[in-house]
Amino acid sequence: MRVCELCGKRTRVGRQITTRGLPKRVGGVGLKITGISKRRFKPNIQKVRVKINGGTKRMRVCTACIRSGRIEKAV
Repeated sequence: MRVCELCGKRTRVGRQITTRGLPKRVGGVGLKITGISKRRFKPNIQKVRVKINGGTKRMRVCTACIRSGRIEKAV
């Protein structure tokens, strides 16, 4: 499963709204919604070797946790 082992970030669901028409601010009559479809927001999960308690362990971690320095990579 696509879950970060540190922060618990996982796949979220949302919607994609399709519109047509010209916006009122540009001089049109406004945008009309022509369709709504479900979509998924997937976190960027990487398999990384991490230093934990003097040893190394392979973990599935999101890139936000890697960039923020919550883990220490094993060399």
